[in-house]
Amino acid sequence: MKKIVIFLILLLIPFQVLGLTLPDLKSPYVLLYDPETDEVLYEEKADEVIKIASLTKIMTTIVAIENIKDLNATVTITSTMLNEVPFDASVAGLKVGDKVTYLDLLYASMLPSGADATTALAYGICGSSKEFIGLMNKKAEELGLKHTHFNNVTGYDIEEHYSTPKEVLEILNYALKNDLFSKIYKTKNYTLQNGLKVETTINLYNRGSSYDLSPIIGSKTGFTSKAGLCMASLIKVVDKELILITLGAERIYGNAYNIEDALSVVNYLNKNYKDEVLYHKGDVLFSIPVENSDTKEYDVKVKNDIVIYSEKIDQDKLKYNYDGIDSLSFKNKKGDKLGTITYEYGDYKYMEDVYLEENISLSIPVYLKNNKIVSIGIGIFILFVLMLLIKRKRRKRRRKRK
Repeated sequence: MKKIVIFLILLLIPFQVLGLTLPDLKSPYVLLYDPETDEVLYEEKADEVIKIASLTKIMTTIVAIENIKDLNATVTITSTMLNEVPFDASVAGLKVGDKVTYLDLLYASMLPSGADATTALAYGICGSSKEFIGLMNKKAEELGLKHTHFNNVTGYDIEEHYSTPKEVLEILNYALKNDLFSKIYKTKNYTLQNGLKVETTINLYNRGSSYDLSPIIGSKTGFTSKAGLCMASLIKVVDKELILITLGAERIYGNAYNIEDALSVVNYLNKNYKDEVLYHKGDVLFSIPVENSDTKEYDVKVKNDIVIYSEKIDQDKLKYNYDGIDSLSFKNKKGDKLGTITYEYGDYKYMEDVYLEENISLSIPVYLKNNKIVSIGIGIFILFVLMLLIKRKRRKRRRKRK
């Protein structure tokens, strides 16, 4: 008889990090995140409320995208727009009278971190920065951000303008789900309708250096005196794309510490970490005995590979604990919850429910063999019935003779 198997219904994410370490970084605020598995892999001061500089423009841009009716509509740059731009803010280079599209302004906001472009977006969409800031704060509320508030569209240091590394991540992760934002975020160079050429700030930071920027797939940098050097980047680590948020690095002329930190993380992970399999698909974790069935026991197997992104696995630290029923019978039906398994590896724990995946068939011979009193009772009953049948047969014969 084909053995019936109980599978674990595994919702385990395929990529986890156990005790991940990073090299010493220049940035005191750090958050490393895997968007594919929705896992925070590493964090340092990720919940602290701080200034976020031009990482603000991530929210500015995604809110603009969601409120622009026609990307190809033309916006004329006015003195009112440009007069609102702080004198020391980074700009794309827009001039009064320039005619550009909303799409141009989106690229000009993100790539060169143009405060002139973000301000023009706010005026073009809402008629003023104040009204647009209201949309930004409304979006923050919709995203459930409890420690984020905007008071300008550029990230300039003023009161009541703040966030946390973790909530910056929430904003970026949300924005990257928008195809247009994702495309802009990953673009390195762009030419506006008026002929103005813009490029990503990491290229500008790299002018005096020779960094290999290829592992940085997308980025948004920022700097103010209170926020320090910042960057929200999408980095390539082997075949994984991770989001790295860093803030607060000291600005020393000629040193792009935000970029250095991102590349240090990439190099360190490439050298020290890889996918490690904790359990392979089909591994038998344990067996549960079965009563009154041709199948003596059911194997609890791993349904999918359980893979972690880690340093080399120490098998002695790998363990699991099952808390549930210790025997099965035909009374257990497909879909019944049997118990819970807790996987443990060092500080890592994951709890998963175990469900019965097949109905269990009753075997009458096995049942009778295991239940002698019932067997004897049935035997006596059958003997009694046979005796009655024999007795009736004899009576019929006697009647025929008469």
